[in-house]
Amino acid sequence: MRIYDLIEKKRDGHVLSNEEIDYVIKGYTDGSIPDYQMSALLMAIYFRGMNEEETLHLTMAMRDSGDVLDLSEIKGVKVDKHSTGGVGDKTTLVVGPMVAACGVPVAKMSGRGLGHTGGTIDKLESFPGYRVSIPENVFISNVNEIKIAVAGQTANLAPADKKIYALRDVTATVDNISLIASSIMSKKLASGADAIVLDVKTGSGAFMKEEKDAILLAQEMVNIGNGAGKNTIAVITDMDQPLGHAVGNALEVREAIDTLKGEGPDDLLELSYVLGSYMLKAAGVADDLEEAREKLENSVKNGNALKKLAELVKAQGGDETYVYNTDKLVKSSIIMDVNSEVSGYVEKIETEDIGRVSLVLGGGRENKDSVIDLSVGVVLHKKVGDKVEKGDAIATLYANDLDKLSVAKDILVNAYSITVTPAKSKPLIKWIVGKNGAKKY
Repeated sequence: MRIYDLIEKKRDGHVLSNEEIDYVIKGYTDGSIPDYQMSALLMAIYFRGMNEEETLHLTMAMRDSGDVLDLSEIKGVKVDKHSTGGVGDKTTLVVGPMVAACGVPVAKMSGRGLGHTGGTIDKLESFPGYRVSIPENVFISNVNEIKIAVAGQTANLAPADKKIYALRDVTATVDNISLIASSIMSKKLASGADAIVLDVKTGSGAFMKEEKDAILLAQEMVNIGNGAGKNTIAVITDMDQPLGHAVGNALEVREAIDTLKGEGPDDLLELSYVLGSYMLKAAGVADDLEEAREKLENSVKNGNALKKLAELVKAQGGDETYVYNTDKLVKSSIIMDVNSEVSGYVEKIETEDIGRVSLVLGGGRENKDSVIDLSVGVVLHKKVGDKVEKGDAIATLYANDLDKLSVAKDILVNAYSITVTPAKSKPLIKWIVGKNGAKKY
């Protein structure tokens, strides 16, 4: 078997066999296939595509290129949740404790964020002492004892994907549905869960800007998950404005804690209930979504969801008193309101620009070596459809550097479009995608 022949085969639009895909992934991972030939194959895939069977086998080959977590010692159906990423997306911090409080094991491996804010792992480091790296036996023990663990991905989780993604990033081959889906799902499958609920974002602040593309990606990932024997479903959700109000690590942690108390933003709470309901149903602890939602709502009302977050923090070495006293969370030295210069209604928010505000202030990573400032970010007071009077604070900036604050303020002001006519926000939940296709929510 020669890589040259496989490049030619895919270039001419033919289907790669399972053995050929295995050969490519093994060869590129061990270095016997050079970058220039892998780049050529990726470009052929980009233009010619892959069918469902090819995509599934590519995912499985990447999954098997490194460690695959064995969670068989954890009692019950292990359910995982994954988001394709958005601005202000802190749902794991809310959904994980809610679901665990209902008795369903949540064994989650998360990555660090590269972009406007940190990932879930970075946010959890707002709790002093929180250990993101814990031995596998401790990870499993924690899930059995308190029903939840959230740790960083192991260095050898789907190494083929890491290597291939780095190459795609510099060869203009990122935007291919099969390659995106296999990249995401190889890590999810390697994490060992029995069921997976996917939150696929669409809109100006999402990777998939167009709804039709988000549905295609969701369907591809659902097909992969179910093809691999995992009960998988996807929820298509709006990212034409930030989720919740806070964007920035410690600020998002505070908002997540407020939400676990039932006092958070309506959109964050609603999305958490929807995702959590599908997780409970997949785990078999609820017969239908209505019963699942009732269980989740009760976990918030009786305080068990908040208590579960505190148990998670404590179990991984963090100071759980911060959960009950958010004033202890790290704070920025500069706090500044940004006021509207006109009256009207918020018509649109350039969501990516709100992400840039956090990044400019130091809340995200420009590259993998960047150090995150957990205290900075922005809290929005006005969202799409809200009425604004001249002089109203549309947002508050949290900063530690005056020069960065000035740049962030300009970006923020330009991100808002305010008009004289009332505007409507788009539905938060758009589609549910299962193995039988997509249906309107």
